[in-house]
Amino acid sequence: MMDAVVRGPDGAVQTTAIESAADLAMVRDSDGVTWIDATGGDESALALVSEAFDLHDLSADDVRAGGRAKVEEFDEYTLLRVNSVKRRTDSWTVTDPIRDVSVGLFVGSDWLVSYSMEPLAAIDDVRDALVRGRGRIRERGPDFLAYLVVTTLVEEYFRVLDDLEARLEGIEDAVIDGPSSVTLEEINDVRRDLLAFRRLVWPTREAIATLALGDVTNIDELTRRYYRDAYEELVELVELTETYRDLASGSRDIYLNTVAMSTNEVMKKLTVVATIVLPLTFVAGVYGMNFEGSPYNMPELAWTFGYPATMLGMLAVAVILLVYFRREGWL
Repeated sequence: MMDAVVRGPDGAVQTTAIESAADLAMVRDSDGVTWIDATGGDESALALVSEAFDLHDLSADDVRAGGRAKVEEFDEYTLLRVNSVKRRTDSWTVTDPIRDVSVGLFVGSDWLVSYSMEPLAAIDDVRDALVRGRGRIRERGPDFLAYLVVTTLVEEYFRVLDDLEARLEGIEDAVIDGPSSVTLEEINDVRRDLLAFRRLVWPTREAIATLALGDVTNIDELTRRYYRDAYEELVELVELTETYRDLASGSRDIYLNTVAMSTNEVMKKLTVVATIVLPLTFVAGVYGMNFEGSPYNMPELAWTFGYPATMLGMLAVAVILLVYFRREGWL
């Protein structure tokens, strides 16, 4: 089922539920501005609006397939395909990628058709604002309604980017407090999300630039000014995304350096221990040779204090080495 919002010549707004092709044809022939909202519909809904508004097969296929944001002009309308980004929820696992939903906006001279496979809060918000609102939203054409949908989606982008920023701050704290394998997984996950987010925002910026700076069918000059504002916000989004990607890469480098330093500390301590034990092992090896005591073969073996003297000597060597290592700053 689809919803239709019709703004009459007098500015009055009516909403109608579309359940058949006859309902759609009746709304299509009404005076004023007509908005057909088919978000959350299946392919049969897209087929109905395609027939009623004579949408080109290629534009319907573009919306059905989804993909990068784009603007494409046809004889009677302009297709704007953008993407809605879903915010991360507690049910997502660490490795779940950013999820997006493709949205098709068909902008005609006095009609607007919106379509996506899933219901979208951005569409609902703009539609509700049109029904309840006064003033500008009821005075402008379908190109302005499409702009409102776009700017609402851009606000969603900023909220998603704020979530990524908060995750980055948590990662920085974790790296400083004590990195672990979980920290590295989170770093890589944020980097993947930022890359996916950039792939969504970058073409969206280019598509909105076409509407803001070009002469596009059914987009008047006054509305282009609003699209320029949306374009500037998307430029800011791209710049912030690049900055956060650099921060994520920096956090990964800090993590790897911290792990390397920790490993070096362990190796240094093991080296100190091995250095101390080495001369002691040598002494023990010398006196471990099976020679009988004689004036030429270890005469100290027959000495009453030979064993304690040897142990004291080994202890003295160990102490001297420890003092030396500490003075050199190796301990």
